[in-house]
Amino acid sequence: MTKKRLVIALGGNALGNTPQEQLELVKKTAKTIVDLSENYDVAVGHGNGPQVGMINNAMEFSANKGGNTPEMPFPECGAMSQGYIGYHLSQSIRNELKNRGKDSEIACVVTQVLVDKDDEAFNKPTKPIGSFLTKEEAEAKHEENGYEYVEDAGRGYRRVVASPIPKEIIEINVVENLVSNGNIVITVGGGGVPVIDTEEGLQGVPAVIDKDRSSALLAKELNADMLVILTAVDRVMINFNKPNQEEIKEMTVNEAKKYIEEGHFAPGSMLPKVEACLEFVEKSEQGLALITSLEKAAEALEGKTGTIIKK
Repeated sequence: MTKKRLVIALGGNALGNTPQEQLELVKKTAKTIVDLSENYDVAVGHGNGPQVGMINNAMEFSANKGGNTPEMPFPECGAMSQGYIGYHLSQSIRNELKNRGKDSEIACVVTQVLVDKDDEAFNKPTKPIGSFLTKEEAEAKHEENGYEYVEDAGRGYRRVVASPIPKEIIEINVVENLVSNGNIVITVGGGGVPVIDTEEGLQGVPAVIDKDRSSALLAKELNADMLVILTAVDRVMINFNKPNQEEIKEMTVNEAKKYIEEGHFAPGSMLPKVEACLEFVEKSEQGLALITSLEKAAEALEGKTGTIIKK
């Protein structure tokens, strides 16, 4: 019997801020992914905000010290982050499969994603990357390197880069072939390396594509049965952190748009997740998306928790 197809977008809570922390965290992440692969064909997308910022900072620091390290362009830093996050995920998934006596294969595809060179996002950077800084540290960094830093959800200041809209997944045919043959595929890591089309061919640009948007595009291109966005909460809430806070079990596209207009979802956290779900639901035939926590993913697919978004 043909399995249904899931695209899973992993939130930051599924990964760590350092390689050592991440290697431990992804063991738990791997268990969830393998649980879901028992009943579904699975493709996995993930973020890379802390990781690509860490790599970029390290490369800049080393190059500025006058050593032999060359300056590393930001798209290459994004590709590096895809590689090492994918390595951790694929290794942990493989180990978990082996522990269960399963012989499924895992593939990690370093993925390019086409964006519009004229996207307005390049004029207004909004995507946080790297570590959290105090206001004073951020101001000093801005004076030093000219980068933009903004306050991020009360947790400190972070550098922001452009976050253009994904238009096309360059390696989609490879991903489709791998998924169709029953492989667990890790792709569009960090939203994919953003590239533009030029007269000389594809060219990387300094930006970070939102991983939920890229995962929504991936789900559409793979004709997935469901987009599953895994985050830190079991269900989407309205009136968050207020006395009348309410969990949402299910919402239609129109209801979700109404909640967005009323300002229920924070721009830096839940809003892009809900918007990504809407993009998939409106453009797909199946028209189902799910937002839930990593820990409750299997239960959510059984309808016991999570928030379903439908046409």
